[in-house]
Amino acid sequence: MLRSLWIASTGMEAQQLHIDMISNNLANVNTVGFKKNRADFEDLLYQDMKIPGAASSPTTQVPTGIQIGEGVRTVATQKIFSMGNLQNTGNSLDLAIEGGGFFQITMPDGQISYARDGTFKLNRDGNIVTSDGYLLEPAVAIPADATAVYVSSDGIVSVNRAGQTVPEAAGNLELAKFVNPAGLKAIGKNLYQQTASSGDPQTGVPGESGIGTIAQGYLEMSNVSVVEEMVNMIVAQRAYEINSKSIQTADDMLQIANNLRR
Repeated sequence: MLRSLWIASTGMEAQQLHIDMISNNLANVNTVGFKKNRADFEDLLYQDMKIPGAASSPTTQVPTGIQIGEGVRTVATQKIFSMGNLQNTGNSLDLAIEGGGFFQITMPDGQISYARDGTFKLNRDGNIVTSDGYLLEPAVAIPADATAVYVSSDGIVSVNRAGQTVPEAAGNLELAKFVNPAGLKAIGKNLYQQTASSGDPQTGVPGESGIGTIAQGYLEMSNVSVVEEMVNMIVAQRAYEINSKSIQTADDMLQIANNLRR
């Protein structure tokens, strides 16, 4: 019975973390480029009371044995990089990636981070930046007298300037892809950083080498499904309740044993 108390407690801890993941998903349901999290669980070590295949007589063996599990633990939390819905904004600096790949963002310390969020803006120098003012990599500067900005599906940036009828090239966008994007480290601000698990970034022209294309005037919304998360929340809540019931039952049994009279 004491074992069952500890086993049930691991189940409650696992479901608490599951609820944490669901809460974060729901909190970011309207966050541009957000990718939902999933908690992965695994069972703990087993106590072998009788080993499967142990001899039960000189000529026979037990077929299954007796193993008692020690509970559950969270083994990983994983980002699911499925595509979110594209929302038409009409803003020339709103960019979405159709397919795989990430925008490259230069951080204040010079390191490169990666993002699916394409809500870009211009800073005072005309450079394309994120909402936090971080430069897009490679840097693209829009002239002050530009009257319109165009971004092609393969990342070519061109502008119309006052008094000109032919668009002028302003730069080229490059995207990065990873062998294991789930291995990227989320650092907040809709940004990710490379890790040993993600592998090195492979940069290239949008639309080539398995990299997605650019959609100007669109934003990729969160891939969180509210209905799915609500169902997951109910399941996690019920699992938490049943584990707490297991603790209560084990406590009642201990109380009965404690109250025995000779």
